Amino acid sequence: MDMNLRWKPSVTVAAIIEREGRFLLVEEHTAEGLKLNNPAGHLDPGESPAEGCAREALEETTHPFRPTALVGIYLSRLQREIPGSAEVEDITYLRFAFCGELGAAQSHRALDEGIVRTLWLTPEEIRASTDRHRSPLVLRCMEDYLRGQRFPMELVYTDASVQALPDS
Repeated sequence: MDMNLRWKPSVTVAAIIEREGRFLLVEEHTAEGLKLNNPAGHLDPGESPAEGCAREALEETTHPFRPTALVGIYLSRLQREIPGSAEVEDITYLRFAFCGELGAAQSHRALDEGIVRTLWLTPEEIRASTDRHRSPLVLRCMEDYLRGQRFPMELVYTDASVQALPDS
């Protein structure tokens, strides 16, 4: 590895949403075909991880979501061949996963591009479908949630300078 290059993991946020023993997942188009994922996505400039999580959950499910606790912070790596090339894509993700309160679906909203549908699955169904998960973190975040792992929202601090980022 070139020591002069700065390593920059991709920061993502995920909503771990449970209601009556079922978890809300999305089925989405990926380079590997249709995959299951938590409502999740990349942190955008100028937003806190909690704000990004609420935005992604709304965009991908049409439900407002208010994060109330941090489930965990996760580091994972994806390595895959780039189709039609001898190169390998190598991405490291830093994921902030939150649980919280889900509002009613907003009927005037459409699911985000690439999202096929939302599904409410039991833990058993999620465990039985790992070959369809977009990331191993889908299962890990659910298991941590089921173990009762929760951290206060104050654990993740966002300085005011982040919201003051100029528009690009």
